[in-house]
Amino acid sequence: MDLGLGIGLIIVAFVIGIGAAALFIYLFLKRKHNTIIKKVDDAKIEAQKIVKKAELDALDVVAKMKKEFEQSNKEKRQEIYDLQSKLTQRENSIDQRDAALIVKENNLDAKQAQLNNQIENYHKKEKILEEKTNSIISELEKVAGMSQNEAKEEIFRRVEEKVNLEIAQYEKNRIDEAHEKAEDEAKNILVMAINKYAQEITIEKTTSSISLPSEEMKGRVIGRDGRNIKSLENKLGVDILIDDTPETITVSCFDPIRREIAKKTLEALISDGRIQPARIEEVSEKMKATVNDSIIKAGQEAIFKLGIGKMPKELVELIGRLRYRTSYGQNALEHSVEVANLAGVMAAELGFNQALAKRAGLLHDIGKSIDFEVDGSHVDLGVKLAKKYGENDVVVNSIASHHNEVPPKYAISFLVQAADTLSAARPGARSETLEKYIQRLEDLEKITSSIDGVSQSYAFQSGRELRVIVSPTEVSDLQAFEIAKQIKEKIENETSYPGQTKICVIREFRANEVAK
Repeated sequence: MDLGLGIGLIIVAFVIGIGAAALFIYLFLKRKHNTIIKKVDDAKIEAQKIVKKAELDALDVVAKMKKEFEQSNKEKRQEIYDLQSKLTQRENSIDQRDAALIVKENNLDAKQAQLNNQIENYHKKEKILEEKTNSIISELEKVAGMSQNEAKEEIFRRVEEKVNLEIAQYEKNRIDEAHEKAEDEAKNILVMAINKYAQEITIEKTTSSISLPSEEMKGRVIGRDGRNIKSLENKLGVDILIDDTPETITVSCFDPIRREIAKKTLEALISDGRIQPARIEEVSEKMKATVNDSIIKAGQEAIFKLGIGKMPKELVELIGRLRYRTSYGQNALEHSVEVANLAGVMAAELGFNQALAKRAGLLHDIGKSIDFEVDGSHVDLGVKLAKKYGENDVVVNSIASHHNEVPPKYAISFLVQAADTLSAARPGARSETLEKYIQRLEDLEKITSSIDGVSQSYAFQSGRELRVIVSPTEVSDLQAFEIAKQIKEKIENETSYPGQTKICVIREFRANEVAK
């Protein structure tokens, strides 16, 4: 009985265990199922978030691309509009030039017709003169009893005198007329060029003054036993002048680049306060590099300002060196830029290559950038530099001819000559010493005194105007005109001063009587 009860309990316990295990497995699987369902739901939510974010990102990209497309489209339309405007301006300019050419052609036709009329009148006069000559020959043979050959010689002499006077008068009238027209046209172009370009006047000197914070600094610049000032002068190649001028020292040197390096070195040393040979060596090298950088920058700015295209790096540096070069007190770089602008304006007015004219004007004095270091005139040095860097023949000839050392071969060469003269001769552009001023007047008076018939001469306006008085008994009116022409040629051939000289020949005749 007990055994059967025990077996029954075991069986019951086994069944209960199996049921508990089955319940545990069920609960475990149910929990696992719920977890999997939750993960699936979370994955779906996350996928929805990713899809939504992707849609938003796609909308942002589309909006951005649309905005960029609209901006690009707007810029393209603006470029097309600008191009159309430029084309319209060019068409208008071409139309104006065509109209000007038509007017010039009409003027040439009118002048040709006038010249033909003058030639026809000349032939008529020649025929009348021949008839009169034959008549006079016959009369002379009858009255004077001359032979025909003698009469011919007498008539030829008289006719030659009369014809020479008529030719001189005709030449004078034509030259006066041509001069008036050429002068008016040249004045118009020059005035227009000056109005379109105005440059400030800069006068340079051969010394630079440096302000000191106190008088005590002079002693520190000099140093013990003059050690510092000797080191400065030897290293920088300048003269440092320390006098009684309060809180000021002066740097003197004919080489403007060395003078500028010395000035910057002294200013840096004075500002720092440490003045000693080692420090002088360090600061001077630093300032030398700074000035070299400013030279290149000045050359680049001049080229960019003129818009004349690229140039070799070495040529850019040479242009920048002109910033520290002067001629009669006029800054060489500013003078070159001014000549380039004036030549460019005149070239554009006359229909020539404006960029080439500017390039020739900028480089016309390039030889001055190295004439401190190399023997030779700045014209010869400039020609060599231009050929070395492959410049156009027009540029080379403009450099060679801007002081009339060789004849100008191109129209732009003449424009560079005119622009150079205008830039140098305008009031205040250049300073002139008293000795050179007196020498200029003496040279002009010496030229006039060498011509027969001149009794007195006076120079006015610093030699810009020359008045010459001739003897009325020795010189006729037409000969006075010839004397003016001779003086003009002598001044052009024998002097080299900038600007123009107006020559006025005066012939005054006085008839005197004394009543008693």
